[in-house]
Amino acid sequence: MTTSISPAPTQRDSTAARPPWRDWLALGLLMFPVLLVAVDNTALTFALPAIARALEPTGLQLLWIVDSYPLVLAGLLVSMGSLGDRIGRRRLLVIGSLGFAGLSAATAFAPTPEWLIAGRAALGFFGAMLMPSTLSLIRNIFPEPNRRRLAVAIWAAGFSGGAALGPILGGWLVEHFWWGAVFLVAVPLMLPLLALGPAFIPESKDPAPGRVDIPSVLLSMLVMVPVVYGIKSVATEGPGTAGLGSIAFGVAMGIVFVRRQQRLEYPLLDMSLFRNRVFSMAISANILALFSFNGFILFLAQHLQLLEGMTPSAAGIAMLPALAATVAAGLVVVPLVRKVRPGYVVAAGLSFSAVGYSMVAFGNHDGGPSLLLAALLALALGVGTAETISNDLILGSAPPAKSGAAAAISETGYEVGSLLGTAVLGSILTASYQQNLRLPAGLEAMLPGASLHNAGETLAGAVEAAGLLPESVAGAVRDAAAAAFDSGVHITAAIGLALMATAAVLAAVVLRKVPKAA
Repeated sequence: MTTSISPAPTQRDSTAARPPWRDWLALGLLMFPVLLVAVDNTALTFALPAIARALEPTGLQLLWIVDSYPLVLAGLLVSMGSLGDRIGRRRLLVIGSLGFAGLSAATAFAPTPEWLIAGRAALGFFGAMLMPSTLSLIRNIFPEPNRRRLAVAIWAAGFSGGAALGPILGGWLVEHFWWGAVFLVAVPLMLPLLALGPAFIPESKDPAPGRVDIPSVLLSMLVMVPVVYGIKSVATEGPGTAGLGSIAFGVAMGIVFVRRQQRLEYPLLDMSLFRNRVFSMAISANILALFSFNGFILFLAQHLQLLEGMTPSAAGIAMLPALAATVAAGLVVVPLVRKVRPGYVVAAGLSFSAVGYSMVAFGNHDGGPSLLLAALLALALGVGTAETISNDLILGSAPPAKSGAAAAISETGYEVGSLLGTAVLGSILTASYQQNLRLPAGLEAMLPGASLHNAGETLAGAVEAAGLLPESVAGAVRDAAAAAFDSGVHITAAIGLALMATAAVLAAVVLRKVPKAA
């Protein structure tokens, strides 16, 4: 099975006469929105304890602060990718950059959890314009496979590098200013793109795109939002009518969405792309790799700060070697696929992720952060390996005219994986904490009602409540919270291990016939 499809004869190659240095400069400019999205995600994760102390959200609100952005973004990525194919990918990128920067500044001053959730959701709208545009523009700037593979590796390295920078920058900002400062980094990060992008990034779009199908856009949202809400409800409250009914509704809307796409002359999502087994498996690998990575980061950030007592910036620096390994792994595998079949490289990456989760599932967490940081290193090597090659397989299996749609699907995989990692694993972790927490008796007379309630909701709430108690009681509260949190970590790690091991086997089998790179 081959991973390349000949360019559509109607696709205009706007980069044919460009000197190479302009192509690489354009790629450099495209890295700014990539860095922005990555920094925003991880910086927020490390600001969560500060947000919990300042705004006092419930456990469910804290998860929605994390998930409202990727939820809206994932629901709109396909729509925005298709819109970029129609109006121009560069134009959509500029619009998204302006909106994202402006809304980031407004969200930085959110006074309540509800405001912050709404701001994050609005950021998801403009964020959906950014990532598909970058990846689809790369597909058209670098049509030659070897240069494209290196460009995709640099793109993935930028994403991972932003994830590495986010904790350090976010931690420093939280310590020296306040949690809202992590949102303000969007403004300077967007300036180079807005100033130089129109001159150096070539415009590209589908020459015969057709019209946008508005019902399909609405249906795509009606698939994502109910499913994720249902998963959260089931994980935090147990199987119930609301949660299971919401999931069932989302699945039903998904069936309607797929059938509508199959009937339309100009579908929002070209379902024929999924008939290519390489494309479908590469998307699945992306989803699972990001699922494991973001779920791990979510609980590790809390563990390092709340249980190990690290400052946000110290926790970020402790994670930096592993996150830098993600960048290195993505660049190393580019020449490797000339000697080893890409399917085996993807399978090896997923296997590394499984090893990382096994260290957490079966290890003892009482000896400090060393074990968890080593597990993160294994996980990071796996993610960097798997996502670089899977993204290249996705782009290489789609015709240039549909690069926006293919990139949008790839980015949807990214965000769905990130979303499910925090929604599913985060909800299970929260539910396990709440169910296994055994606080010392008599706290009702020693703590304000709100502090006692927050202690039962989140680990951050328990640590904050312990600070209000005499040390003889505070130690018991911290120990109880740590034990409850640790019980959830073991459960989520076991789930991650099972998923990564299964995905590694499937990738090796399904992608085994993909030839080595030329």
